[in-house]
Amino acid sequence: MGSKRKSVFSLPLGDGQKKAKCVNSQETKELSPSPRNQQCKTIDFVLLRTLLQDIIKKNVTPKSHLIATNADVLTAATELDAALHRAESSMSSTPSGLNDTTLPLQASGARVECSLPTLPPILDNILESAVFTHPGVSNNIGATYDRLEVLGDAYIELISTKLIWNRFQDIPSGRISQIRELLVKNETLSNYATMYGLDRRASVPPDYLKQPRRWVKTKADIFEAYVAAVVLSDPINGYCVAEEWLSKLWLPKIEQFGQQKSSLQAKESLAKKIMGKGIKLKYVDEHPPVQGGRGLQTYFIGVYLTGWGWDHKHLGSGQGSSKAIAGDEAAEKALLNESLIDEIMEAKKAHLAKAQKPLTL
Repeated sequence: MGSKRKSVFSLPLGDGQKKAKCVNSQETKELSPSPRNQQCKTIDFVLLRTLLQDIIKKNVTPKSHLIATNADVLTAATELDAALHRAESSMSSTPSGLNDTTLPLQASGARVECSLPTLPPILDNILESAVFTHPGVSNNIGATYDRLEVLGDAYIELISTKLIWNRFQDIPSGRISQIRELLVKNETLSNYATMYGLDRRASVPPDYLKQPRRWVKTKADIFEAYVAAVVLSDPINGYCVAEEWLSKLWLPKIEQFGQQKSSLQAKESLAKKIMGKGIKLKYVDEHPPVQGGRGLQTYFIGVYLTGWGWDHKHLGSGQGSSKAIAGDEAAEKALLNESLIDEIMEAKKAHLAKAQKPLTL
């Protein structure tokens, strides 16, 4: 077997499998129904995951006999590893001192979904090794994820855009960008990396583990690199495999958006209710736009009425990833203020009735 990542664990050696025992500073004790017993079970659990990850990463058996690269074997091992990772999240505690020195534990409170789609395997050992190697631990750029994460980011942007495009066929470009940002932002991708246990397979500079923001970005980069490696390692089917996997992974988030309205209609509805000759309905910027991630901006628009006895009367405010979306939300908020809209409509009706009253001689 080639060089392994640094770990506080050693895999069982010898012809037969040896049962892991808990060792304290004094002596080896027999297992018993106690917290110590639970600690031993945790060691067995971690050893199994370590072994699985080595099989996935190196394609070897415990006895170091090479297996030919086989998609079914890799898929089964990867799926079992992901299942064990999900089970691990339900443990009430983790014994101190059991963590890989190069890998952080899953963030406390992070929710692991029970129905993750199967993680597709990477069918190239060199690419797979690079996915989990931070540029800060190797001077060989080809042996790290430095280039892979850029390509993976592009694939993720394309696949997410296509998914939103097909799901919500009539929404404007600004809304597409807004939904896509929620799917591809670092926090989302970092969480996926954690749920699949990708973070535990990474080799990163030790100081990264003490910097939460940097670690979130690093996990997102690893996830992006993984997507790129899935595509590159299978030139014929890799892209389709990645697209199917990501589409299933994003489906719960996509479903949260429900049925998106096909067009911006609130402005038109508001105008029909209160507009008239000489009446002004103005949509103005109430605050400067706020810059978000990946170049996305949030705009703040208010709608104001001048006429029917009001001067620059504020009707509602909205925000969105474009001025059109923010303005339509402002109109929608105005329409929800039914008492004010009814009052304006009564004033409009009275004015029109007065204008149509015939002159008396």
